[in-house]
Amino acid sequence: MATLKDIAAYANVSSSTVSRVLNNDHTLSVSEVTRERILHAAKELQYTPVKIRKGTANGKDLEAPRIGIIFAQSLEEELVDPFFSSIRHGIESECSEKEIFTVKSFRLKGMKQEELLQDLDGVIVVGRVSPETVQEVSDHLDTIVFINHKADEDLYDSVMIDFEKATKHALNHLFGLGYKKIGYIGGTEREHYINGSSIIEDQRQTVFERVMHEKGLLDSEKVYIGEYSMTEGYELMGQAIKQGNLPEAFFIASDAMAIGAMRALQQSNIKVPEDVAIVSFDDVDIAAFASTPLTTVKVYTEEMGRQAVKMLVDRLSGRSVPLKVMVPTKLIYRESCGALLKKQ
Repeated sequence: MATLKDIAAYANVSSSTVSRVLNNDHTLSVSEVTRERILHAAKELQYTPVKIRKGTANGKDLEAPRIGIIFAQSLEEELVDPFFSSIRHGIESECSEKEIFTVKSFRLKGMKQEELLQDLDGVIVVGRVSPETVQEVSDHLDTIVFINHKADEDLYDSVMIDFEKATKHALNHLFGLGYKKIGYIGGTEREHYINGSSIIEDQRQTVFERVMHEKGLLDSEKVYIGEYSMTEGYELMGQAIKQGNLPEAFFIASDAMAIGAMRALQQSNIKVPEDVAIVSFDDVDIAAFASTPLTTVKVYTEEMGRQAVKMLVDRLSGRSVPLKVMVPTKLIYRESCGALLKKQ
């Protein structure tokens, strides 16, 4: 079956241009000659937009698209970072409610291209992936929804959160409580491809450093970077304790890292929030039950997964305009930031 890339090669234009012409995007500035060449190529190659196939369940006809899910993270990475396992749960829950029984899951690392040729209608890609990987997938499928990845908005649906807004909200909360000496503990953000990964910008760290610098408060020696896991949070806070002159507060980029960090503080008889305040990120289930309940940025990860399924089904049902959904975040106030102590 011909894809947008096949038409683009035949007509000697970009895949983005092909998509916008075939979707009757009137905002596209393209000559009539080019438009006709694209339409001719689509006809010659017998291009047909993917449609939802009919299936049956419990003796009833229903629309049952064959959906694939590609996880950029390894199983080990997912296990140590509940952010991604919660997204998975949202996808699976929405598929179950919609009676979509033909979901196939792939791990990006080592994935063979032919795996995508097994009669799928569309895929959901979870996590940051390289442009080369996007191209690999789009070579076989036109309908793709990305979660937590900024894709080409002219071609693909995506579900995102605003890391900059969320990080600023957390920092402004700490500033409002009077903290000025604020440290950062975070992990390494990676862009994944089939045979490996490469380190990319982590917006939480970037925004933290920019905001602190603008206020004249940045101490680069108080920025600790490792991997997104509880163990790394413990180790990095241990380094901070050993270095001495601890900040008054820390912004920690995941709840798992924050819980590990609090364990290191506890072992050194450093109290949270009396001695060091903490605000973290994610609001996984365990955050409310930590030794000191965490003040944290709530990310609606399960809803991100659910939205991706809805968008994919909607696209397969005929929607031609690609959409980007920005899922909001919310700061959840608990004991670790010290706000309750300051009110007493």
